[in-house]
Amino acid sequence: MRSTCPEKLVCRVQLVQNAAARLLTGAGRREHMTPVLRSLYLFSTAAQQRSTGDDCGPEDPQHPLGEPTLKHKATKLEEQVRDLTKAVADSENVRRRTQKFVEDAKLFGIQSFCRDLVEVADILEKTTKNVEEEAEPSNPNSTLKKICEGLSLIEAKLQSVFSKHGLQKMNPIGGKCDPYDHEIICHVPSDGMQPGTVALVTQVGYKLHGRTIRHAHVGVAVESQERL
Repeated sequence: MRSTCPEKLVCRVQLVQNAAARLLTGAGRREHMTPVLRSLYLFSTAAQQRSTGDDCGPEDPQHPLGEPTLKHKATKLEEQVRDLTKAVADSENVRRRTQKFVEDAKLFGIQSFCRDLVEVADILEKTTKNVEEEAEPSNPNSTLKKICEGLSLIEAKLQSVFSKHGLQKMNPIGGKCDPYDHEIICHVPSDGMQPGTVALVTQVGYKLHGRTIRHAHVGVAVESQERL
């Protein structure tokens, strides 16, 4: 019985070779290809040349591939394309993870330095408050008053530099307590405040580009229990 032209197999090869060609677009120069990529390139090129030739009947002496060989080549090419697709996807995932790691390193590389620096800001803030309390309000020309003004300017400039580099102060007084940002150190009577809100802040917190690097130490308002 005479064998018919394997048109379906040819179409199958052409579809797979087109997929391989798309994957090979970004593979670089031919001499830089891996063995798998090189075999895909050679086979897809040969398949394209065959597909532009005459009819592929078995009686055609210019078509050396019979139906079994063509089927084997198509199956092998499909497997190689699947492997290549998986390798390309894995490579893209690695590239994205590496890019994310580099971006995080740029943003949070100063995290340890910021933790130490905010302690300096705490000391400056406390010093400013102490000097302000000791200054004479009635004498604007007093030495303590001038020192207080200078310290206030330094504190404002320091906070401006913090904001410039993504470091934000958290003073959550009156806000809802958030365990991700706040550390509860005590409970205080509500005294008109809604229970569960922050009624006292003993240490402000800080965030670096939205990431909490120091929790705020807070006291949470609770309802006073009536004595029997």
